[in-house]
Amino acid sequence: MGLVRYLQHWLGGTGPCLQVTDVVPETHPIRRWADTFPWAALVAAIEQSVATRFPKRSPRGRAPVPIRVLLALELLKHELGATDEDICHRLRTDFAVMYACGLCEYQAEKTQAHFVLPETLCEFRGRIDEGLMEAFIAIQAAAAMEEGLVSPAHLVIDTFPCEQGSQRVTDATTLYKRVVPQ
Repeated sequence: MGLVRYLQHWLGGTGPCLQVTDVVPETHPIRRWADTFPWAALVAAIEQSVATRFPKRSPRGRAPVPIRVLLALELLKHELGATDEDICHRLRTDFAVMYACGLCEYQAEKTQAHFVLPETLCEFRGRIDEGLMEAFIAIQAAAAMEEGLVSPAHLVIDTFPCEQGSQRVTDATTLYKRVVPQ
């Protein structure tokens, strides 16, 4: 009962906000994964793409979910092998997922405005076109080269993912064997 009494103001939505960075340790795999992305550049690319293709924004309905949250959920969903429903549930319950989504503070709200519905993720995914995917790849490659994680001479991007152990020969495999003799 002591823990509930300690948290009652926070759970009721009347106390101070809980700092997500204080709860998720720096060594947590999702936090380390999230810290590798150039979020500002990725969000700016999406905002520019959406603004040109969908110029009108309706004032009706609930406030839009931040693009950073949707993008992080979509990337995490694929990283963790989760479904839309699973990753949306984890956003409500897992502080590491909140950290990856860029949510700095958390307080249990009765309105539940921080919830993301699986349908919202599906709609967001539908707005990512081929040009935007190419922009993502360019941004990620530039950030990786800037951090010194990869060399520009050997950067090959395989756009056709395959299962580990697959015998499928790709252009990337052929190019790698040609560039780096074994």
